[in-house]
Amino acid sequence: MKFVSEQVINDVIDALDKLSDTQYEQQMEAFSEAQPVMFAWLFSEHFDLLTEDEKGFLQYLALITWTAITKVAGGKLEAVSEDQIGEAEERNYEILEHQTASNFRDRLDAFFEDYLQEELLAFAEEAVLEDEDDLASLVTREGREPIFIALKTIVDVLTALT
Repeated sequence: MKFVSEQVINDVIDALDKLSDTQYEQQMEAFSEAQPVMFAWLFSEHFDLLTEDEKGFLQYLALITWTAITKVAGGKLEAVSEDQIGEAEERNYEILEHQTASNFRDRLDAFFEDYLQEELLAFAEEAVLEDEDDLASLVTREGREPIFIALKTIVDVLTALT
């Protein structure tokens, strides 16, 4: 898989921000058609602990991630399976559980070691920690872990396809 740069991620965000509601829905529909299992997973009870705002934010972040990876890959990617998602998610939770740091940001350091898609990982980290000191932050303390792990899992399974 080619490297997904910060510029590609920012270009995708800029393009999505310029879409009308109808165009955005069309992008989400394209995502759901291209990755039906992943899309269903994002809307599953698996994420019931998240607030409604967090669920919507995760879906937006997943769309950015999928779009950026697809763009760098030169178009279509194979659809991922439930097993691929489950295995990657389990590996990611194992990495997180073996971290002893008390600070969440420090617990994420292990994910960056020798990781090829560092910019996508930094994007996920920034998204969950953007306003960590703001009590009115979109992502709650409880939401950080499942959102980060979900995004890391998406990156893992999609980049393994190329």
